[in-house]
Amino acid sequence: MPNVYAVIMAGGVGTRFWPRSTERSPKQLLEIVNKGTMIQNTVKRVSDLIEPHNILVVTSKLQKPLVVKQLPHIPAENIIVEPIGRNTAPCIGLAALFVRRLDPEAVMVVLPADHLMADEAEFRRILNLAIWVAYESGKMITVGIQPMRPETGYGYIQVVDEDDGTNPYFSRGVYRVKTFAEKPNLQTARQFLQSGDFLWNSGMFVWRADTILREIQHLLPEMYEELAKVDEWIGSEKYEQAVETAYRIIRNISIDYGVMEKSRDVYVIKGNFGWSDVGSWDEVCRISGKDDLGNTVTGKAFLQETKNTLIYSGDKFVATIGVEGLIIIATDNGVLVCKQGHSQDVKEVVDYLRRKQMGEFL
Repeated sequence: MPNVYAVIMAGGVGTRFWPRSTERSPKQLLEIVNKGTMIQNTVKRVSDLIEPHNILVVTSKLQKPLVVKQLPHIPAENIIVEPIGRNTAPCIGLAALFVRRLDPEAVMVVLPADHLMADEAEFRRILNLAIWVAYESGKMITVGIQPMRPETGYGYIQVVDEDDGTNPYFSRGVYRVKTFAEKPNLQTARQFLQSGDFLWNSGMFVWRADTILREIQHLLPEMYEELAKVDEWIGSEKYEQAVETAYRIIRNISIDYGVMEKSRDVYVIKGNFGWSDVGSWDEVCRISGKDDLGNTVTGKAFLQETKNTLIYSGDKFVATIGVEGLIIIATDNGVLVCKQGHSQDVKEVVDYLRRKQMGEFL
């Protein structure tokens, strides 16, 4: 078996989860659905496959102290800090430099810190298969989720769902990727669902360290050039300055757009393990337990003639009378009252606060 490392991407702010999610305490560092924070549950989920000393977390300088506190079993030197957020491609490339130094052929399991898996045993089975294929083939593996509804909030992956004789792993449930599709409108999402050969793009990846760095070098040469300069100084006093200099030059780009959509060396494994990216308050409504009237309440609240409403009151007290289909989140940073189905627009509140320089609420 190869050496296996987990790379957990934990630098986001979670703007759709305002006012609970803030720059200092973002979504992945909160208890949103289950007991334990999302990043703690992500680490726990892979702990049967990957030892703590082989788990790397990429986060921001602002969030690092809380990450260290929440993950006491992860060595502090495994917490990699990005000076500024530049999307997933630089994040993954930076982590790959550290893994390659330890073992160029080591397999990286790249996971967002804020996902939910209902069937964790099946999730680990999929990861084991992906690790084996990634190591043996030297290809890039992603996990696609069997879609359950025409979702406009996810990207999609179209698979080659037949044995064309060029895929030695087809019998194991590993498929070639035909194309990646950006987030569609509702009509296109329905067409994807009806076609039967599209999967949701989960944003989870498995590959060898040398594989992903080779692909970045080929497809994002300017980024690779800056990462190579950083690589020279890892472990030295000049490392921090090297990273800051590189990140001022590296452009903001996702691994999907920068690498995956352009590469021909991509396999996908279908996942059916109760996945959710918990990407909005609407998704929390969908997956949370409810009372007989469809309400989900966390904290102190008084409800009268209230149906199908999500309430988080924190240390406040919330009262509702004669309402239905709302999302109500009350914290010290503000109060959100949102009609269900509109929570993707919460990021506009954050944009407004930034434009108005009202950082005390962020």
